[in-house]
Amino acid sequence: MNVLLDNFPAFRDGFIGTVSITAVSSLIALVLGVAVAGFRVSPVPPLRYFGTAWVTLMRNTPLTLLFLIFFFVVPEILFPGMSPFVLGSLALGFYTSSFVCEAVRSGINTVPLGQAEAARSIGMTFAQTLKLVVLPQATRTVVPPLSSIFIALTKNSAIAGAFSNAELFGWQKLMSDKGYDIVPVFIWVAIGYLIITFTISGLFRLLERRMEVAR
Repeated sequence: MNVLLDNFPAFRDGFIGTVSITAVSSLIALVLGVAVAGFRVSPVPPLRYFGTAWVTLMRNTPLTLLFLIFFFVVPEILFPGMSPFVLGSLALGFYTSSFVCEAVRSGINTVPLGQAEAARSIGMTFAQTLKLVVLPQATRTVVPPLSSIFIALTKNSAIAGAFSNAELFGWQKLMSDKGYDIVPVFIWVAIGYLIITFTISGLFRLLERRMEVAR
């Protein structure tokens, strides 16, 4: 307990840092993932090719390599002076968006084709059909896999600690450098991650129940 009480401000900052980068990168991943899923089922070939290329590239690029690209290549070429928090959130969000895309696309495929055909028969555009008819029905099947994806994102956020971001795993390294016993340090880090992941799991479980009632 002393390792936590004696270093609580640093632990608090690491916990808040993990929550912050998880929340921001989750939002990025969700927005990008839904958009790219729309591209993948689009009737426009260039959009489908872009969506396929995005998923293939992001899913097959190691996350650490993606962090290296965002921290050492992107600032030099595109956006100099961006904060480590923004760069880390973008790297995590872009990487996770490919998994969100595939989960959403799988949900879209569960919606009967007749639903989209009926929408088009009354003059709705592809975007309107996707937004008003397909996605609301697909959401029910997408919620459970999204929970697992965002829990995995939370654990992946530990990589951000190696790139000047305050987060829980960075606190573990700080405590190790100070000479604290590694076992209680890892226990407190694990508890911090469990609090976050249980919260995410609980929120998605609540959302699932609400969707079941709506059904």
